[in-house]
Amino acid sequence: MPGQRERCSMVVDGPTGDISGVKFLTVAEVAAVMRVSKMTVYRMLHDGTLPAVRVGRSFRVKQEDVDEFLRKSFYDAG
Repeated sequence: MPGQRERCSMVVDGPTGDISGVKFLTVAEVAAVMRVSKMTVYRMLHDGTLPAVRVGRSFRVKQEDVDEFLRKSFYDAG
């Protein structure tokens, strides 16, 4: 339906859905790790570049998703 936000489901580890070992970062923490502004992180969250969980009015991002994004972003400049 147009204008309606698409929701993504989070895949959790193991058959029991245990996320006790998952480390979640705030938008500010992600921005600090990636050395970008918070606005850049928000853009990435809203366009689906970086997956996140919404908690109330704020977002949380899994540490492993940030690590994976950075790992995939490397390229050889020659």
